[in-house]
Amino acid sequence: MSATLTSYLRDLTRLFDSVEIRNAAGEILPAEEGAKAALDLIRSTKTSGCKAMVIGNGGSAAIASHLQNDLCKSVGLQTLVFTEQPLLTALANDDGYQSAYQSLVKLWAGAGDLLIAISSSGRSENILRSVRSARETGCRIITLSAFAPDNPLRQTGDVNFYVPSTEYGPVEIVHAALAQYLTDMLKINPPPK
Repeated sequence: MSATLTSYLRDLTRLFDSVEIRNAAGEILPAEEGAKAALDLIRSTKTSGCKAMVIGNGGSAAIASHLQNDLCKSVGLQTLVFTEQPLLTALANDDGYQSAYQSLVKLWAGAGDLLIAISSSGRSENILRSVRSARETGCRIITLSAFAPDNPLRQTGDVNFYVPSTEYGPVEIVHAALAQYLTDMLKINPPPK
């Protein structure tokens, strides 16, 4: 990690420039094409009357909550997060945390819905199980991951954003900025009502 503010910000700039976006076939997309694909998924979710679900753990859960807030308030897209404490802790206590989000995906997901899965490691079992369940239900998927380039989450989405870093702080900053970019662009060019 950089010792000065200038070098820290310079490192973040390099990290932003190195974000990689792949489609479901694993093909690398140019940044604008990848961003458009993600925006199109979100727009089509709204115009088809479907909903979005956003999941993450820890700092990624905070990003998920912020994204849910903006998708609801600014975009008008019905969006759920699964961090309501009593229910989440009940599911984790009874069934194990590794399947808590999966149980909620099974409860709420329908064909045509969108799951946005955020995981720095791309290896969180509860996130991976949720993505598998969402895919089985017919959901479309956007992922945001980092750490190892071969992390399993990165292989699961229709659009996959990858940040090549193993440091949580910088990864979470980039993930938060990507989420903010998506909602800002949807505010500028909203889906039809």
